[in-house]
Amino acid sequence: MKKICWLLLILLLPLKVLGLTLPELHSKNVLLYDPKDEKVLYEIGSDEVINIASLTKIMTTITAIENIDDLNKEVEITEAMLKEVPSDASVAELKVGDKVTMLDLLYASMLPSGADATTALAHTISGNTPAFVELMNENASKLGLTKTHFVNVTGYDVDNHYSTPKEVLKILLYALQNDLFKSIYETKEYTLTNGLVVKSTINYYNQNNTLDTSSIIGSKTGYTDDAGLCMASLIKVKDRELILITLGAKRIWSSPYNIIDALTVIDYLNNNYKDVLITSKNDVIKEIPVEDSKIKSYKIKVNDDIYYYTDEFKEDELKIEYEGKEKLSYRNKLGEKIGTVKITYEGEDITKDIILNEKIEPSLLEFVKNNPVYLMPFGICLILIIFCLFYQKMNKKKRKLT
Repeated sequence: MKKICWLLLILLLPLKVLGLTLPELHSKNVLLYDPKDEKVLYEIGSDEVINIASLTKIMTTITAIENIDDLNKEVEITEAMLKEVPSDASVAELKVGDKVTMLDLLYASMLPSGADATTALAHTISGNTPAFVELMNENASKLGLTKTHFVNVTGYDVDNHYSTPKEVLKILLYALQNDLFKSIYETKEYTLTNGLVVKSTINYYNQNNTLDTSSIIGSKTGYTDDAGLCMASLIKVKDRELILITLGAKRIWSSPYNIIDALTVIDYLNNNYKDVLITSKNDVIKEIPVEDSKIKSYKIKVNDDIYYYTDEFKEDELKIEYEGKEKLSYRNKLGEKIGTVKITYEGEDITKDIILNEKIEPSLLEFVKNNPVYLMPFGICLILIIFCLFYQKMNKKKRKLT
């Protein structure tokens, strides 16, 4: 059920764009996304259909995870598996005859971007690579990806193997809902059961360890001639986690421009952007009357503090409006939706449902005061009773006189 919900969320993924600025980067294609607020903060060429190099292995790995019955199953590396691996591809350095587990192959696919490991997964799960690639394309179809097609499990440059930064984002968001994938994605070093140590390609690109990559929580890097240096990363900016997809950086000597771009974005956002509280859960947006109740009015508030990520807050651009019931009574039930609050800032809308979170107790006195018409039958009855009593009294007096 959880998987279905996330499929629907990704298919309907709102790609709202915030007017955020960044310094010049080496990457040709850039997409910065805020998973918490579900919006694109920055994008250049995010819909361009391009080769995505080893970012392919995000789909390879999540597809493998979903088709593995036993993570501890032992796999022997064969010559047929390694024969498919291009000579210039990145590898985990698995050798013919090595015995590892399926879990080992998942780590070896993602951390060192091992084409030998991804091929071994494909052979073990589907019998051959083309059959496994079919599973990857089926997954792409389920996610509603119309500009993505896979031909191999590695991302090697071949015809008809492509995606877009925006669709890579959707694949990554989907994959990150899987706890095992997320754990692998955020791991920097892992020892396989055969003793082989695999390390994240972050370490490979940062060979001299001159870059502080501690703010890059998780990553999948890649490079081909067509895709350039690229990376799909989960980055930490103050208290906020963002996803950054970059492709198309030129490879000049050994400069890791994919990592440099990520660190440039992190540094710039840390120094220039902040979360501004635009409305608090304690702020009263509107007060509406409550009839026939022990309380006179109900205060409309949002359930959570609402923040906006910006470099400069312009108060005159903020507009907060309530739309919904204009009065309440004891007939309204706890947990009922009574309206919405629409928050508009710089042309961007945030809509929050307003749920009745206080039980409204009825008041007979208030009911009578507000509905005097209901007193008429009682009044008539009372008058009749008084009249009858008076009539009886008068009759008694007459009888005494006679």
